[in-house]
Amino acid sequence: LQLVESGGDSVQAGGSLRLSCAASEYTYNQHCMGWFRQAPGKEREEIAGFDNEGQITYADSVKGRFTLSQDNEKNTLYLQMNALKPEDTAMYYCALDRRYCIGASCYSCPPLTEYNNRGQGTQVTVSS
Repeated sequence: LQLVESGGDSVQAGGSLRLSCAASEYTYNQHCMGWFRQAPGKEREEIAGFDNEGQITYADSVKGRFTLSQDNEKNTLYLQMNALKPEDTAMYYCALDRRYCIGASCYSCPPLTEYNNRGQGTQVTVSS
């Protein structure tokens, strides 16, 4: 399974970007799939993801600004980012973990930052 992110760019504060993450294989759904980011010198930070029941969770730092969505037919996950701030600058990674899933059902998800499949990342830079 490969995850390929796209959509990262350099924007000014207040701008918007839409990140995409395409999975190379059929994943049934986007349970236990999401985004985390990492800025230089900082730890990984969970941003948004689908839990094992398909419910969406957001980090407090992005609530109301970022929106997670999916396209099951395309095995693609999206992250719409609005009202971007300089502190959003980071490498953004898509991640997926199906170790606790059987078919379309997942009974648990590990911490998003520890998912066993992740992409190469896409850089988001927000200037003030």
